[in-house]
Amino acid sequence: MPTEVPVQGHVEPGFERVRVEFEKNFSERREVGAAFAVYHRGQKVVDLWGGYRDKARTQPWGEDTVTTVFSSTKGVAALVLAVAHSRGLFAWDAPVADYWPEFASAGKGAVTVRQVLGHQAGLSAIDEPLDTEILADFERLAAILAKQPPAWAAGTRTGYHAISLGWYQTELLRRVDPEGRSIGQFLREEIAGPLGLDFHIGLPPTFPEDRIARMIAMNPIRALLAPKHPYTVPRRMMFQMLRRRSLTARSFANPPMRGAGGIQSRAMREVEIPSANGMGTARSLARLYSVFATGGEELALEKQTLDDLMAVPPPPSGGVRDLVLHTDMSFSLGFSRPAFAYDFASSPAAFGTPGAGGSFAFADPDARIAMAYVMNQMGHYLVDDPREKALRDATYRALARLGPGH
Repeated sequence: MPTEVPVQGHVEPGFERVRVEFEKNFSERREVGAAFAVYHRGQKVVDLWGGYRDKARTQPWGEDTVTTVFSSTKGVAALVLAVAHSRGLFAWDAPVADYWPEFASAGKGAVTVRQVLGHQAGLSAIDEPLDTEILADFERLAAILAKQPPAWAAGTRTGYHAISLGWYQTELLRRVDPEGRSIGQFLREEIAGPLGLDFHIGLPPTFPEDRIARMIAMNPIRALLAPKHPYTVPRRMMFQMLRRRSLTARSFANPPMRGAGGIQSRAMREVEIPSANGMGTARSLARLYSVFATGGEELALEKQTLDDLMAVPPPPSGGVRDLVLHTDMSFSLGFSRPAFAYDFASSPAAFGTPGAGGSFAFADPDARIAMAYVMNQMGHYLVDDPREKALRDATYRALARLGPGH
């Protein structure tokens, strides 16, 4: 095994400690391969990558290496919908059925867009078995989604829509977009293309395999023995995952992805799972969130849409304990929000999404900053993975040292 881990990239003056923490991730925190990027006031101030694309540590992580970011994909899907909202294609508080009449079945006629995006619609689990053939057929998938009955009354509780959320988002977009595009297509044509982003929901069949980092599953024993932390994977959640008919297990198990391995099959990469199978670079994620952290001019975003994204969400009427994750969480318009023990930014106006294993990307408009961390060694924290948090904290300390004039 190599004794030195290759770390490349650059940091602007004042952000040197961020690079130190990035290097410490490899020497002290079991990192294998990763990248981290930060934009401040629209300018890239941190762009680091290092380690290896594979478990054997034989393939160096390159400048253009992409990796699966799991639920950090949700934030990208939510940003896509924010662009559509800014163009007047739908309203947050309108019933979904106003745009997608079939959705009204099984008692869902009054469920609003805001409730779906806030994980409050009771649709975290899909009962009919799904596979890549169904996922590639938007019409067939839409019919399955429309008939799904909710597990609780919309607006009363949150329950993390771990996999299902992105499909409801993409069908809503297909119904309101004049060209009927999916999340992945809209992202490619309206956002990633104009901004020059290397991020994909539905990987192109011709994408080079040697640019892809292989995910490395977390060690379940290490997860069970982990020291107490507010956001290690809750033991109740882990036990519920073992009960096949529990809401938690059903919310994560359809389609079967078999941990880190299944989602890495070529067939699973090429379909659109806008909640889970996004692939890209940390640089592109941070660049995208930076547009939303600095006023949205590059995507011609309306101020009202940005204000809506930053607004502090009211809690559901039945309490903040998530029925799927079994911990207190706050969600709004497709994003995780700073709340409770998870206070990830400088103010409550921030928004982003963490991903299974440790990835995270977010915008902090009050600080005019955006950052993203991606990796291939999966950790056992829901949020605040120590590797990512060390980089985030170092970035905020750097900003504090630089002062308000920077």
